[in-house]
Amino acid sequence: MPGFASLLAASALHVASLNLCTDEYLLLLARPSEVASVSRLAQDPAESSLWRRARAFPANRGAIEQVIGMHPSLLLTMGGGARSTGAIAARLGMRVIDLPFPTSIDDVAANMRTTAALLGDARRAGPWLARLQRLRAEPRALKDSIWVSGGGTSLVPASPGAQWMAVAGLRQRRLPGARADLETLLVKPPTVLLRSNYRSGQMSQGTRWFDHPIVKRLAGRTVATDGRAWTCAGPLMLAEVERLRRVVR
Repeated sequence: MPGFASLLAASALHVASLNLCTDEYLLLLARPSEVASVSRLAQDPAESSLWRRARAFPANRGAIEQVIGMHPSLLLTMGGGARSTGAIAARLGMRVIDLPFPTSIDDVAANMRTTAALLGDARRAGPWLARLQRLRAEPRALKDSIWVSGGGTSLVPASPGAQWMAVAGLRQRRLPGARADLETLLVKPPTVLLRSNYRSGQMSQGTRWFDHPIVKRLAGRTVATDGRAWTCAGPLMLAEVERLRRVVR
């Protein structure tokens, strides 16, 4: 009996993504004719670097009711609501695939393979996987680093984000509560302060943290990074890591 991916490939494939993170996989791997809808966040320049591509398609707010009229044959989501969404979809003859939220780079690669297979052509993930393999085949000595976003929010060393940092040649420092405080930056500054520019133009208490003199004195150690890619720590991280490897020497 042919597999589900083969059946999809043989029919008119129409896929709707209900989640910002699954939007990335769909927009990177699908042909335009295969995309029924993406989440509204994918169309927001402050949330996704793929916003221009995403605006070519109808948007949804993460609910199956908003895409029923588009008649998708497949729904992609990631975490939460899959059971109820699946029950509704089954009655309408649609399939729901709930991709697991990645806990490692290998999980991201697995999601790329899964999505490509669901689209009927596993080879579509090949170029992305080859780029990842090349980076991993050229390891670098790791520089002591702290990834930081508004208010001092940082990363857990075992997180997917920290694993991507390691591929870029940066070692995320272990911090209490995964938060960088001003005292740490003053007494033991990192070799590289990797600063997320997520919504940097938006005034808030978190962004004002970056205006403190202690943070500003680390300007020579600070490297900016596209904070949008770190939200999902998914396939968009590959291009960002390639950029960081060029910037951080």
